[in-house]
Amino acid sequence: MDIAIDPELKAACPALALGVIRASVSNSRVNADLWKEIEGLTEATRGKLAIEGIAELPEVRALRKTYRALGKDPSRFRGSQDSLLRRILKGQPLYQVNTVVDINNLISIESAHSLGTYDIDRVKGAIVFRAGRPGESYKGIGRDVIGVGEIPVFVDEQGPFGSPTSDSERTKVTEDTKTILMVIFSFSGPERLPALIERAAGLLVKHAGADAGALQTTIVSESDQAASGG
Repeated sequence: MDIAIDPELKAACPALALGVIRASVSNSRVNADLWKEIEGLTEATRGKLAIEGIAELPEVRALRKTYRALGKDPSRFRGSQDSLLRRILKGQPLYQVNTVVDINNLISIESAHSLGTYDIDRVKGAIVFRAGRPGESYKGIGRDVIGVGEIPVFVDEQGPFGSPTSDSERTKVTEDTKTILMVIFSFSGPERLPALIERAAGLLVKHAGADAGALQTTIVSESDQAASGG
C-alpha cells in the first residue's frame, strides 16, 4: 500500500492521519443483516443528534478547519460524513448502493469521520494525498464533473480520484470489484483509528467475504517529503 501524505497538506493539518484497509472482497448488491444494522443506526442517530450539532462534532470541525486552511468554503464542500448525517437528520433515507459501500457509510455515520473506498484495480501507481490544484477535477459518482482544487484529494499517476467530500467514477466500487482500498480520513488525529480499522475490517469479513488473515491495514500519519502526486 504505497500511500503518502504531501507535506504541504500535513502542514495545513498537522493532526491528519489515514486509517487504511486493503482487502479482497466478494461484493453483493445488498446484505439484509447489514442493512438492518444500518437502519438501527440511523434511528439511533436521529435520537441523539440534531442538525445544528453536526458542526460541533470534533471530527467534522477538524475537517472544516482544514478545508478553510486550504482556501475552500466547507459550507459548500462538505465532508461526506457531514452530508450523510444531514441526510439522516432530515428524515431522508440512505441510498442502498452495495455491501462494501454500505459498510463504508455505516462506519462514517458511527465515527463521524469521512471515509472513501476505492476499487484498487482501477488505481495506477503510487497514491499521494495532497491539496487539489486549481483546475483539477474528476467525474463524480452519479454526478457531473467535480472541481477538487483546494480540497484534500487522492492522486495516482492518472490524476485525482477521491476526496473526503466525494469520489470519482473511475475508481468507484461496484458489485464486480474484487480488491478494495478503504480509507478513514481523520483530520483530528490517529487516536481512534486502530479501533475503527478493527470495526471496519470485522464488517468486511462478516458481510463482504474478506479473508481476515489476508487483510492489510496501516495508519499513515507522517508526511512524505518525496511526495509530489504529479
